[in-house]
Amino acid sequence: MALGADTLEALRDELLKARAKGVRTLQINGERVEYKTDAEMAAAIADLEARIKRASSHTPGIVRFRASKGF
Repeated sequence: MALGADTLEALRDELLKARAKGVRTLQINGERVEYKTDAEMAAAIADLEARIKRASSHTPGIVRFRASKGF
């Protein structure tokens, strides 16, 4: 199940707030997540940023080619 860009952004924002406060344990959607180091939190934030970028990028559904010999 893929999460939407809005959901991913909300998760990233919560993680950034916790990191800024120096909190290493988060309660998100009933799940408790504990990060042992700041590097783990930074990696989680970077992963969320990459997922947000992929989720918000637009890829065309149809590509049409038109060719002519110039006659």
